[in-house]
Amino acid sequence: MTHITQTQGRPAGARFPTQIVSLSLYPYIHMLRSISSPVLEKCAASLRVLAHPVRLRIVESIEARRLTVGELAESLDMPQAVVSQHLARMKAVGLLNVEREGRSAYYRICDPSCTTLLACIRKHHV
Repeated sequence: MTHITQTQGRPAGARFPTQIVSLSLYPYIHMLRSISSPVLEKCAASLRVLAHPVRLRIVESIEARRLTVGELAESLDMPQAVVSQHLARMKAVGLLNVEREGRSAYYRICDPSCTTLLACIRKHHV
């Protein structure tokens, strides 16, 4: 339940006893429960995978253009095998797609929630 503290007809900032006014959120509960369980489960799986600094850095790296494992490993200054394992986890939950051209495999973001999450981080934490 949400509470709003309200002075009893006194000027703002005055040091007098206060009264607590309760606001019920009941009319809005249906809005909070409108997301289906399968959607929430998919989002939770995606967020678990993205809750790693290296994976967030991968999303940031391939946000603008697709890259190979080798290019990502070089830009992240990490072993290619480690980057490949991170990419596999991200691909498994549907965050990334792989595009093959000849012998090269290019990774790109296929779930827009990845870039939305980065935008949120940039807005609130940078």
